[in-house]
Amino acid sequence: MQSLHGSVPSGNLSFAVKNNGTEITEFYLLAEDGLRIVGEVENIGPGLTRNLVVTAPAGKYTTACKPGMQGDGIRAAFEVTDSGNKTGVDADFQKLVDTGVQQYTAYVKDQTEQLVTGTKAFADAYAAGDVTKARELYAATRMHWERIEPVAESFGDLDPKLDAREADLEPGQEWTGWHRAEKDLFPPSGYTALTATERAKIATQLVSDTEELGKRTRTVVLSADKLGNGAKELLDEVARGKVTGEEEIWSHTDLWDFQANIDGARIAFENLKPALAQKDPALATGLDGKFAALEAELKKHAKGDGFAYYNELSPAEVQQLAALVDALGEPLSKLTSAVVL
Repeated sequence: MQSLHGSVPSGNLSFAVKNNGTEITEFYLLAEDGLRIVGEVENIGPGLTRNLVVTAPAGKYTTACKPGMQGDGIRAAFEVTDSGNKTGVDADFQKLVDTGVQQYTAYVKDQTEQLVTGTKAFADAYAAGDVTKARELYAATRMHWERIEPVAESFGDLDPKLDAREADLEPGQEWTGWHRAEKDLFPPSGYTALTATERAKIATQLVSDTEELGKRTRTVVLSADKLGNGAKELLDEVARGKVTGEEEIWSHTDLWDFQANIDGARIAFENLKPALAQKDPALATGLDGKFAALEAELKKHAKGDGFAYYNELSPAEVQQLAALVDALGEPLSKLTSAVVL
C-alpha cells in the first residue's frame, strides 16, 4: 500500500483507502507537522477498502500508511488548496469538541505504537552492548513517551517502572526503565557498568512494560477536560523537570523531552482550538502566539536531527526558555474551563 500524495480543494474530503498488501494497515491524514492526526482509519485487512471522511481547510498535510500498524509509516506530502468555501461554520460546538477528543485519542495511539517500535530497537541495541546505537536512539525514542506523558502516567503501575528517576526511588523500590538504562549509557564518574545479564533484564522489562502500555492506550477513554488538563500538565512537567535539567541528569537530553512535551500540549490545544475559537477566540489566538514564541526559541538550540545538550546552554538561555514557559502556562491554564464550562 502506497501513501497518497497530491492536492485537492478544501472542504469535506473523502479518501477510499484500499489495502493491496499482505498485512493489516492503517491510514492517517496528518497536519503539516506530521504529528497531529486530522483523521484515521485502522484495521484495514488485505484486499479491503475503508473510507475516511474529514473536513479539511486549506493547508499542507501529510498522508501516512502503516503496514503492520507499526512504526512511522509510509509518508507523503498532501496539499489542500483554498476552494473559497468556508468549512465548519455551521458545525455544532459539541461536535467540534468530540472531534478534537477523537483526534487526540488517535494521536495517543499513534505515538504509543511508535514508542513500542522504537523501544524494541533501543532495547535490542542496549542489550547487545551497542552503546553508540543505544545512545543515538535514547532521546529520539523517548520523545514518543514524553508527548503523551499525562496519559502514560495515568497508568500508575506502569509509570514508575518505565520512567522513574533514581532521585525519586522509594526505599526498597527496584529501579527499572528508561532512566536506569540512561545512567548505564551515560555513566557518571566512578560508576560500575551493568553486566550483560543485567542489561538484558532491563531491556526485556522495558519492552514488556511498553507493550503493556500500548495495549492499554488502545482502549483509553479521553475527554475534553483530560485534553485541556493534560496540556497544562505537560507544560508543568517542562517547568518541573526539563527547565531545571533534572529529568535527563546523565544524558543531558532534556531539550528533546522539552520539545516533546510542548508537542503534546500544542496538539491537545490544536485539537480543541476549533471549539475554543467559538467560545473564546482571543484565548485561541493568544495561545497560538505563545506556542509559536516558545517553539521558535527551542529551534535556536536545534542541532541536526536533535538539540544541543542541556549542559551546553548558558544560564541566560535557560532563563529565556523558562520565561516563555511561564508566559504560556497562564493562558493555557484557561483552556479546559473555556471549552468545558
